[in-house]
Amino acid sequence: MIDPQILRDDPDLVRESQRVRGEDPALVDQFLQYDTAWRKANAEFDRLRSEQKTLGREVGEAKRTGADASSLMARGEALADELTRLGEVRDQALIARDGALLALSNLVEPDAPRGVEGEVKVLSEHGTVVAGHGAHPDHVEIGTRLGVLDVERGAKVSGSRFYFLTGQGALLELALVNYAMQVASSHGFTPVIAPSLVRPFAMEGTGFLGQAAENVYHLADDDMYLVGTSEVALAAMHSDEILGEVPLRYVGFSPCFRREAGSHGKDTRGIMRVHWFDKVEMFSFTSVDAAVAEHQKILGIEREILDGLELPYRVVDIPTGDLGASARRKFDCEVWVPSLGEYREVTSASNCGDFQARRLKIRRAAKPDNEFVATLNGTAIAVPRIIIAILENHLQADGNVGVPSALRPFFGGRSQIAA
Repeated sequence: MIDPQILRDDPDLVRESQRVRGEDPALVDQFLQYDTAWRKANAEFDRLRSEQKTLGREVGEAKRTGADASSLMARGEALADELTRLGEVRDQALIARDGALLALSNLVEPDAPRGVEGEVKVLSEHGTVVAGHGAHPDHVEIGTRLGVLDVERGAKVSGSRFYFLTGQGALLELALVNYAMQVASSHGFTPVIAPSLVRPFAMEGTGFLGQAAENVYHLADDDMYLVGTSEVALAAMHSDEILGEVPLRYVGFSPCFRREAGSHGKDTRGIMRVHWFDKVEMFSFTSVDAAVAEHQKILGIEREILDGLELPYRVVDIPTGDLGASARRKFDCEVWVPSLGEYREVTSASNCGDFQARRLKIRRAAKPDNEFVATLNGTAIAVPRIIIAILENHLQADGNVGVPSALRPFFGGRSQIAA
């Protein structure tokens, strides 16, 4: 959540952030209204509570000296009733205030490009694209022929947007996971196997029960959620803690689950957009001042992984109108998909500032500093889309698929995927 003091001191800053996101600036005024009511009720409650304590001492003194304390006691009863009423008013105002605060998305970074979904700013391009849109075989054709991908049986067993990786396809996933783990850990990220089921506070704390809630699987009988990214578990791992020295860096593996609501008719063929996939995710806890530099570090690791896989890709700066609720700024790496003749997202790196840490109560230092950390996340490997990119970009003239040299040590030394 946003620091409430920023909303009080500079509400126009938050209104403008809401506006460039394409969200409602009036939420700022709702917060200020509830916040004023809460502070007024809280101040009056504290004043009456002080008066009640003073009155209690006066009643005690009157009884000790034998003076008539009836009027004092009557005032005490009236104060008790008023404090009960005022406490309810205060608590209701706080609930309304916090609800308005949780509805506000994070402040965007000043340098984040203004724009709506699709208006990406291309920062750099890398590698040579493979031509052939319309003629180039796609990953389903290649993967089926080589016996590494089975979408028909995946649909038979689990429905649409599910799949089997078989034979060398299964080994390819394991190789990609281990390769990404090795690269990230070489940069100081501690490997973690993270749970895919989390409690509601973890989803809310990371901002996935707001605008992203429609894509979340909820197990109502258990009041648990299936994560769409291990970012959720990694962020919540240190909830209600004081971390002391930062940065802390983790690279987590977990299965991920997404409803893909709103994607009806999009990417229905193959494994581009699926309900379940495995992913390796980087996550950092750092100081707010160091967050921008950490963001670049994570992006650099994502690029190193893609460079090692010898894939053509571009880096884009995501416009404010397409940022998730928690992100201040986001960079995506988009890999070239020959059969589509276009770039598609394979990694995202987001700086969330102290937005998630405030919700999850993760501090760098205790009082009086009471400083919240910054959290950042970045994709190391999202398995299905990287498999798509490898199958299509490394397709050889003989119909086999070349294995990038950096991946071979994790793939039994194989130089190609063959039938």
